[in-house]
Amino acid sequence: MGGIPLPGELGERARDILAGRADPVPARDAATVVVLREGPEVYLLRRKASMAFAAGAYVFPGGSVDPRDADQAVAWAGPPPAAWGRVFRADEKTARGLVCAAVRETFEESGVLLAGSSPHSVVDDTTGDDWEADRLALIGRTLSLADVLGRRGLVLRADLLRPWAHWITPEIESRRYDTRFFVAALPPGQRTRDVGGEADQVAWVRPGEAIGQADRGEIFLMPPTRRTLSELAAYEKVADVLAVEREIVTVMPRVVEVGGEVRLVLDDDYRFGPA
Repeated sequence: MGGIPLPGELGERARDILAGRADPVPARDAATVVVLREGPEVYLLRRKASMAFAAGAYVFPGGSVDPRDADQAVAWAGPPPAAWGRVFRADEKTARGLVCAAVRETFEESGVLLAGSSPHSVVDDTTGDDWEADRLALIGRTLSLADVLGRRGLVLRADLLRPWAHWITPEIESRRYDTRFFVAALPPGQRTRDVGGEADQVAWVRPGEAIGQADRGEIFLMPPTRRTLSELAAYEKVADVLAVEREIVTVMPRVVEVGGEVRLVLDDDYRFGPA
């Protein structure tokens, strides 16, 4: 049988939720972006061991939606929020917040900014001290994405993003996220950098290589990250990834009890993670 066994307190909480003795924590809206460059390679960050959620895991840039992400003042190019809402089955305000959070979090965690001075351009260098000040202000929440883009006269490039997946944290977790996954190509001229913060290591790696490292116990991947990497490993070029028309299906690992053992499973055949 596959799946992840849930021992100790987590297993007891799982039993309480299954029995209706405990209620799940509401899931917060969040956005994750898979940044790609030719290879194709993906940009991964290792979360610090001190983090309350996914400590030590290699993840894509992303995080929770800030209420200010839905600000109507953000100049916008590309598919409108309503179109994103249809893809992700969300209302227009939520969809606007998700796309803005995707752009904001990518800049915060990689230094890559999906915005330009016009609907047909993208900034080509974000490595200067002034950009770093804006990035830190976003992290510290002293500036919003609308503030940063507005004073620089920049337009958010929603057309550089593509929808990829929708994952919800299992109900047994004390921190839960309702996360929409996007993919995007590294814009010409821009480069990622080790920006610190929640991560203590960053890497560009081919999807298949990352899975191999996880199988050998060299890195830790959470199920959504692993599944996404497995899907991306099938493509030979970034353009091929961006051209995919994805039907977004919501995935939430669930808890089952079989033979007195509580497990977290992903699929009906109890497969979860490595075969």
